[in-house]
Amino acid sequence: MYASREDIGYDFGDDSKVGSKPAKPNPNIDGGWAWMIVLSSFLVHILIMGSQMALGILNMEWLEEFNQSRGLTAWVSSLSMGITLIVGPFIGLFISMCGCRKTAIIGGVLNALGWILSAYASNVHCLFLTFGVTAGVGSGMVYLPAVVMVGQYFQKRRALAQGLSTTGTGFGAFLMTALLKYLCSEYGWRSAVFLQGAISLNLCVCGALMRPLSPKDVSEKYVVRSNSEDNKAKALSHSAETIKSNGPLDDELEKKEEATNEEVLDSVQHIDSGDKSRGGRNMYGLRILKTVSQLTVTVRKGFAIWYSSYFGAASLFTNRVFVAFIIWALFAYSSFVIPFIHLPEIVKQYNLSIQNNIFPLTSIIAIVHIFGKVILGIISDLPCISTWNVFLIANFTLVTCILTLPLMHTYVSLAVVCALIGFSSGYFSLMPVVTEDLVGTKHLANAYGIIICANGISALLGPPFAGWIYDITHKYDFSFYISGLLYMVGIIFLFIQPCIQKKQPKEKSTEEAQV
Repeated sequence: MYASREDIGYDFGDDSKVGSKPAKPNPNIDGGWAWMIVLSSFLVHILIMGSQMALGILNMEWLEEFNQSRGLTAWVSSLSMGITLIVGPFIGLFISMCGCRKTAIIGGVLNALGWILSAYASNVHCLFLTFGVTAGVGSGMVYLPAVVMVGQYFQKRRALAQGLSTTGTGFGAFLMTALLKYLCSEYGWRSAVFLQGAISLNLCVCGALMRPLSPKDVSEKYVVRSNSEDNKAKALSHSAETIKSNGPLDDELEKKEEATNEEVLDSVQHIDSGDKSRGGRNMYGLRILKTVSQLTVTVRKGFAIWYSSYFGAASLFTNRVFVAFIIWALFAYSSFVIPFIHLPEIVKQYNLSIQNNIFPLTSIIAIVHIFGKVILGIISDLPCISTWNVFLIANFTLVTCILTLPLMHTYVSLAVVCALIGFSSGYFSLMPVVTEDLVGTKHLANAYGIIICANGISALLGPPFAGWIYDITHKYDFSFYISGLLYMVGIIFLFIQPCIQKKQPKEKSTEEAQV
């Protein structure tokens, strides 16, 4: 295990932009408008992740309405959750070209449209397209910018800020479970889904709050980051040296694109002024040409940066610890999603519906989840505590709870395990922090997009797999056991790979000494 979070950090060339002169800190970093960004992200988590955590209510309604198998019906919820996360790398491309604000606003409209269209679905397959794909893509276009913006606006209190913003998932799961249950009982599931679509339009307001930092503000944050993490390059030097080539690569790319941009715009402006002298003919066409030229340069630049991050010489995949992180993410999220989707059915099988109606088990997970994120965030920000170690301990606790949950058959025992699941799953607030420590702020959008994409694959396959196992065995026990074991494999891989990486510089120095 690591003594500090810097032990797993990678530079990715951010130091190349750091000057020798001390920079005046921007008041909006760790304060000011940064807290509005936290509020925006908090509301996004309520409306997106909270709603998805409450889909167990709609899942039961769809089972009764369409009379399909549990495995097929579970695909609706899984598609929505999975696609929200799977589209992460592609949303990173949108962010590179359009910025977080525009991406989030477009996603809010698309998400609301998916909910509203789902109210008119005639079968499960229509829900695949409207609720699963349309609402899922819209959710992804809002979720990733909400996480990235918090990472950009905070330096000293990143874990706490991410913890506060992601508590919206817990609040949302608690509020949306009660809201959807009430709306379904009073108006039916179709009206409930329609009204939820209207509520989701507030995502556009959240996106409007995501005011981007200027390039000067971002560079100042790099200065603060490099000064506070002087020993980052000392750890894992082999992989760090490989990836540091990305700094010059990006600089050269930016210079080429800026030169192209200036040439195109200058030529258009020259033609523009010439036409003015000739009486202003074809001004409308020239303005269109100028706009298209600017858009083309922006798209090319955004795509080039996105492509170099994934497939270039300085690809994120050259970071071995980051690759281990991706493998962990492929198994982790389904173990958290499966209880939310199938707990209402499990409670019904155990004849615990009366106790569960008084205080639902999913609400217990959601409420404790809130405290878990905040407490783990506060602990991780302490100078003597390693974020990486807190992250690993929380993962081990969660997988233990997943493996023991099928052994509980009383409401009290299930409530205790669900409370532990909620608290330990608070490590979700640490995922952006760990990712930023691994790759740096500059590459956070693309890197975190890959991580949530892996989580999305896990969320996409997990609930249908559990439903399929139930259709065969008429029990959910094996679903929890298998997903828990796969989750344990991912944790072990995540634990072993950094230890191997840490030993490599020592072995290399020993060999050089012998020579």
